[in-house]
Amino acid sequence: MSLNLVPFVSVDNMMKLVLHLGVGRVLTDLAAEIEADFRRWPDFDKTPRVASHSDVGVIELMPTSDGELYGFKYVNGHPKNMKEGLQTVTAFGLLADVATGYPVLLSEMTILTALRTAAMSALAAKHLAPKGAQVMALIGNGAHAEFQALAFQAICGISEVRLYDTDATATAKCLRNLRDAGLKLTPCKTPEEAILGAQIITTCTADKQYATILTDNMVGAGVHINAVGGDCPGKTELHRDILLRSEIFVEYPPQTRIEGEIQQLAPDHPVTELWQVMTGAAPGRTEAGQITLFDSVGFAIEDFSALRYIHAQLQGTGFFQNLDMIADPDEPRDLYGMLLRAKAS
Repeated sequence: MSLNLVPFVSVDNMMKLVLHLGVGRVLTDLAAEIEADFRRWPDFDKTPRVASHSDVGVIELMPTSDGELYGFKYVNGHPKNMKEGLQTVTAFGLLADVATGYPVLLSEMTILTALRTAAMSALAAKHLAPKGAQVMALIGNGAHAEFQALAFQAICGISEVRLYDTDATATAKCLRNLRDAGLKLTPCKTPEEAILGAQIITTCTADKQYATILTDNMVGAGVHINAVGGDCPGKTELHRDILLRSEIFVEYPPQTRIEGEIQQLAPDHPVTELWQVMTGAAPGRTEAGQITLFDSVGFAIEDFSALRYIHAQLQGTGFFQNLDMIADPDEPRDLYGMLLRAKAS
C-alpha cells in the first residue's frame, strides 16, 4: 500500500466491523488490549489531556506514544447537545508510525469510545469488584449505558442490571435495546431502588455540574462503584463522604485530580493507579467489606489500545476506505512542482 493512502474507518464501517466481530468479542478483546498496554505503563508518554473548556462543554485532545506508534483522540463533551438532537460526546482518532511520522489509521471514535469506556469499566471491576458479583445498578441510561451493561456481562459475569434515569424514556430505550442480551433487566423509579441488592454501582450521567447522584447513606459496605460520568472540572456524581470511605483507584492521577470525583478532595489524598494493580505492584480489593471506587475519566492509553486493535482487525476486511492524505511528490523536495504539474494536467 502506498504510504500516502491511509485507511479510514467511517461510522458505517465501524458499525459493520463491530457487528462482524460481535459486540461481546470486541468488548472482551478491547479489555485485553488495554490491560496489556497498562502492564507496560512505563513505555508510554503520559500527559493529562489538553482541554479547551467553555460554558457549555469541552473539546479535548488525548495524545500518547509507546515509541513505535503515536495516537491521539479528538473528543468533545457537550451535555446540552442532547436537547438539540445532537450527541453529547463525539470523537475521532489517529494512529501514526513514529519512525516516519506518517499516519497509518484514521477512525471514527464516537462508537469506539463507548466500547473502550465500557471495556475499561469492566476491566477495572474484574480487579476490584466483589467476587461472584451478579447484580449491577446502572444509574444514567444514556448513550453509553448499553455498552456498560454488555461489557460487565461479557467480562465480569453480571446477570442482572437494575436501571434508573431521571428520564424514563432513556430507561425504556435501554430495556428495548438489551431485551435479547440474556440479562435480567429491572427498571427502577429511584436511585435508591436501583442499588437494592447491587454489588456494583455504575454512575454514567452527563450533566456538567457538581451533582450528587449517590449520597453517603446510599452506599453500603462491600460494593464496587464505577464512577464514569464525573470526567471534567466542575462535574462530579458522588457525595464527598463516599470518597472518604472508599479505596480509590484511578488511571492517571495528574488527570484524575483535575477531572475526576477526587477533584473534591485534597491534592494529596491517597489513590492507587490501576496499572499497579494489574501488574501486581499494588493490591486491589483486600477485604469483603471494603468499598472500592474506580474514578473513571478515560485516559489516552485506552484510546491508543482501541485504535491499535481496530487497525489490526481491518486486515482482510473491506471495512475501510483508503484516503489520499499525504502529499507524495516524485522528488520529496519538489512539493511546489507537484502542485504545478497538477495544474498542467
